[in-house]
Amino acid sequence: MSDLPNAASVALVRDDKVLLIKRAFAPYQHLWTFPGGRLDPDETIEQCVIREVKEELGLTVRNPRPVTVQRLGSDGTYRLAVFVTTDFSGTILASSEIADHKWVDPAALPAFRTTSRLDDVIRQCLAVLAQQ
Repeated sequence: MSDLPNAASVALVRDDKVLLIKRAFAPYQHLWTFPGGRLDPDETIEQCVIREVKEELGLTVRNPRPVTVQRLGSDGTYRLAVFVTTDFSGTILASSEIADHKWVDPAALPAFRTTSRLDDVIRQCLAVLAQQ
């Protein structure tokens, strides 16, 4: 099995808040997380995250910075590359894949049902931004 990422997500950060989406469908239905999705054939992992955010939220992402790669799923089926950026534009137009979205202060995260270890991932993302 390849160790290369086959999915990507991104922390969009604005005014010290992170944009979280609530998934409308499985996997991770009803859980809050970052926007993102699966890699299409013939695209880079950066192109994947840019496309997914455009499809899910209508936002244009630029300069996604790599943060970490996580193995997800009980068998590690998904190898998720996580990015962070403050460089994005547009008006949020959520697709049917998104049940809800909110700008969240990371300190408020315990009030949300999130994907596994999202609090740790957000800390890693903010640490990458702090190195700019």
